[in-house]
Amino acid sequence: MSNKTVQRLMQESRRGHPVDSGMLRDMGISAALASHMVKSGWLQRLSNGAYLLTGDAPTRDGSIAYLSRRIAGLHVGGKTALSWQGVRHNIAFHEKVVLWGQKPYRIPSWVDQHLSYSFQTTALFDVDLPYENGLKPLPSGDPEVKVSVPERAILELASDIGKGQSFEEASNLMVGLRNLRADVLDEFLSHCHRVKVVRLVRDLGLEADFSWARGLQKHVDRLGAGTRWSNRTKNGRLTLKPE
Repeated sequence: MSNKTVQRLMQESRRGHPVDSGMLRDMGISAALASHMVKSGWLQRLSNGAYLLTGDAPTRDGSIAYLSRRIAGLHVGGKTALSWQGVRHNIAFHEKVVLWGQKPYRIPSWVDQHLSYSFQTTALFDVDLPYENGLKPLPSGDPEVKVSVPERAILELASDIGKGQSFEEASNLMVGLRNLRADVLDEFLSHCHRVKVVRLVRDLGLEADFSWARGLQKHVDRLGAGTRWSNRTKNGRLTLKPE
């Protein structure tokens, strides 16, 4: 093992970002050499094929970036995506990151030790909408971590209502979404095939009296009559309808 190999590893590995076998190969480090570097104290093995510079701990963004190379379409969505873009109701001291992806994946146990998260693969949109639509890194964020734009995130948030996400908090978050881009939201709703999501986005927007919400009835009509997902109380407050 040459000093040049070690130097390249130190230069190209981002602190707190786990690397996989493919990344090591690109640095000229074979599986055998990686094992030797673990024994020599340059690398620590997190799991099969996952390594980190010795002395580092996986960061939030480093863990998500690693998973994004293994899970198609992995992104930060829903409530977390809104929070990272300044739309939040309460500041969480122990943030639980909401992750979405295209297909199930067995996330390695070392991720659980360093990241509080939920992961789901709920399909909200039809196949005509490219999965990557509305997913991009934040301007000041990690370039390897994709985040839902607010217009997509609000649909993901609505999908989570009743599944660990309270209606009340979603309603409070909606207050910060007055300036959603109506044309972008319209595109996502045009491809959304889940009645619950479309109805709740409409109801939450109307409750907040946003102008963009008044044009959403066409999406509810497109999906046809179905279950009502919200009730209005005597004081005019919307609540999630009990199943």
